[in-house]
Amino acid sequence: MSEAPSAGQITPVLALQEIERHYQQGEATLNILQKAEFAVWGGESVALVAPSGAGKSTLLHIAGLLEHPDAGEVFINGVATSGLSDTERTRIRRDEIGFVYQSHRLLSEFTALENVMLPQMIRGLKRSEAKSRAIELLAYLGLKERVTHRPAELSGGEQQRVAIARAVANAPRLLLADEPTGNLDPKTADHVFAAFSQLIRATGLATVIATHNMEIAGRMNRRVTVQNGMVVELK
Repeated sequence: MSEAPSAGQITPVLALQEIERHYQQGEATLNILQKAEFAVWGGESVALVAPSGAGKSTLLHIAGLLEHPDAGEVFINGVATSGLSDTERTRIRRDEIGFVYQSHRLLSEFTALENVMLPQMIRGLKRSEAKSRAIELLAYLGLKERVTHRPAELSGGEQQRVAIARAVANAPRLLLADEPTGNLDPKTADHVFAAFSQLIRATGLATVIATHNMEIAGRMNRRVTVQNGMVVELK
């Protein structure tokens, strides 16, 4: 497992221990992850770089408790999750993990403000509190003048920044992003990554971003890949 970046951060926000994931394809068994180990600490950004089919998305799904491994353990803030109920796993996903996808997945009938308010209200925040935090987040990401616009009225980069605001609206400790700049041109991708970087610095998020963009990967704290089912550090 990776070494902690400082003595003050003993427990990683995310730790995967001896993760196994296999799929059946006809009579053949595909070994996607084999004894995979990985950890990320608060305030750390990690690029997950690997070719298609290597297991990047599977690793993120397991890390985000969207998928169960066949063996091994996922720790979130030091808590083992394999024995938790579906209700408790859902609570952790809602409260402690933020997700950003290649496609923004915003709700088209709602404004940018409402898209960021919704996860907070689902968690139980009062509408006024959710609105205040949503406005603060969107303004922080340079969208102060766009809060009343619906997704169709926003550019691709603006939509992704709304998606980032929504992902961190409940103040998670862990942010997982799967090719968040994959559909964007280089200039817009750079703006979106700058938004990620701002949030990581400001909030101490532990962040894992799966990306094919080596320029963006090079600006992150660490780079890892998936080789022969294992997570390997890249220099």
